Amino acid sequence: MSKIVAITSGKGGTGKSSICSELGFSLAKQGLRTLIIELDFGLRCLDIMLGVKDNVKYDLGHVLRGECDITKATTNVEIARNLFIVCAPEDPFAKVDAETIKNICSEMRKYYEYIIVDTSAGTNASVFDVVEQSDLILINTTPDPVCIRDARTMSDEFYKRGNQKQRLIINKVNPELFQADLVGDLDEVIDTVGVQLIGVIPDDDAVKIATSKGEPLPSSSLAFKAFDAISKRIQGEDVPLSFKVMLK
Repeated sequence: MSKIVAITSGKGGTGKSSICSELGFSLAKQGLRTLIIELDFGLRCLDIMLGVKDNVKYDLGHVLRGECDITKATTNVEIARNLFIVCAPEDPFAKVDAETIKNICSEMRKYYEYIIVDTSAGTNASVFDVVEQSDLILINTTPDPVCIRDARTMSDEFYKRGNQKQRLIINKVNPELFQADLVGDLDEVIDTVGVQLIGVIPDDDAVKIATSKGEPLPSSSLAFKAFDAISKRIQGEDVPLSFKVMLK
């Protein structure tokens, strides 16, 4: 049975799409057939991050308009044999409901071991409706007070809906942020959001370069090691944090 992993954040700019692409690469590299479904309508970017911007013939918009089925809108990521993507519509006004996404995921479970859903950012009702049907929710924040508060708002709403399947990713971690007294340490971030930690990702220029070029992260980078560890924890492996900073 495949696993649906939703990656979401309360605020834009936290690196949610980068996390989707790099976790997709990590899972595919481990031999797992992985599909990314991008739902950030009008702000499509994963085709660039995954190096397929010239290969996408059909996207989710074509599916919603009845112009093709979901399998035809699926694009293989050439540089990662087991990785596939359904890109978001370029139309920012395209509409989709949670039931449609649920049906799409149900259909694609037959073909993939992991389905990563890249939600739009924000705390609107459609995001909650789409995300809560997932097997695992990864809430993404940075060590910034505004992002932390927004992540807490999201996690509180999921808990109100009875959803305990949440884990926290703290992204773009730079030790200098803690020296500036923006937040005490990573434990404070975890306690404030109220969600169990699954991974810490450093603020690594290698991520910016890789996603801009549509290439995998170099295996020597700190970020690669962080994504590799998170992907293994998603599979249930007991893997220690690969990147530790300011944890008590």
